[in-house]
Amino acid sequence: MGAPVYLDYNATTPVDPEVLGEMLPFLQTHFGNPSSAYAMGQANKEAINKARQQVAALINATPDEIYFTSCATESNNLAIQGVARANRDKGKHIITSSTEHPAVIQVCKYMESQGFEVSYLPVDAKGLVQPEVLKKAIRKDTVLVSIMLANNEVGTLQPINELAAIARQHKVLFHTDAAQALGKIETDVQQLGVDLLSIAGHKLYAPKGIGALYVKKGTPIKPILFGASQENGLRPGTENVPYMVALGKACEIAGRDYKKNVSAMLSAKERLLNGLKNNLGELIVVNGEAAPTLPNTLNLAFKGIDAHWLAAALSEDVLLATGSACHAHSIEPSAVLKAMNLDAATALSSVRISTGKYTSFDKIDQTIAVIVKNVRRFLVSEI
Repeated sequence: MGAPVYLDYNATTPVDPEVLGEMLPFLQTHFGNPSSAYAMGQANKEAINKARQQVAALINATPDEIYFTSCATESNNLAIQGVARANRDKGKHIITSSTEHPAVIQVCKYMESQGFEVSYLPVDAKGLVQPEVLKKAIRKDTVLVSIMLANNEVGTLQPINELAAIARQHKVLFHTDAAQALGKIETDVQQLGVDLLSIAGHKLYAPKGIGALYVKKGTPIKPILFGASQENGLRPGTENVPYMVALGKACEIAGRDYKKNVSAMLSAKERLLNGLKNNLGELIVVNGEAAPTLPNTLNLAFKGIDAHWLAAALSEDVLLATGSACHAHSIEPSAVLKAMNLDAATALSSVRISTGKYTSFDKIDQTIAVIVKNVRRFLVSEI
């Protein structure tokens, strides 16, 4: 039996062979410390500069606006804590949404323990934050709005340019967690109008353990880690050169192959949904179907079927998720689906399927056959 079909690309991606090839020399022979003055160290410093340029190019930023971190969680922490601390004299109010990743929600909870007040905006049935809701929530003491670009569970795309424009009108800084967006939708910080944007390498075919934060020039922000002067003093610590190189290469590939990859992911997603609908009909509910979504993400409820049972039944043949990867073992309904006002039964019947640039039609057809077989088997056993 071959390896199971992998359909959990929103949880993590495999490392692209080109990315691996680019980073290997910096794990083997080019191991100098970038802070060293001799040639081996300076070669690593140049590699970091190149990677910074590659990341900046993908999001239409300048290299000096890119700060490398260990992951998007750290980027989110730096953005939220760093901006809040730097603007404490202006106010202590932060706005976010009720469907954020825990890497934002939990940071906001922490800031509440530090004397800040946080407003958690509701979303509609599509999972969208309505601009007028944000407008009403902004106060004179609001210092930051943090709303994700693309939801990790349902794939909903927030109207970030509209939301950021509202924040800008009120002279409030705007951060977006774009971990799920890069390589799947056009992500241009100038068009979005954001002040800060978080990036995750392992969602972009780079290794786990590398991320970045875009910080618009002039944005007041303070470090949350303290040490030497790496990353212009905002993120100290000896640089993880191989992984920075990997993220840079992954961003270059994402820009180069953008149209091809998006077409492949979308075609695979549509083929899967059509195949399931043709076989299972009204047994399937597409959560957030009416909203604009990522080209690779489906959140499906199989009526009357426990999502954990289905995922376990499929696991030898197909790998998918019952919620976001960070709380996949929970038997509670997804917080995102609850925020979208889905009933508990639907939420507990829902799985997330996310395609990637390596998802072939053959794999999709295998997946359709396996899911249909197991759903029908479950229904027969319940009669």
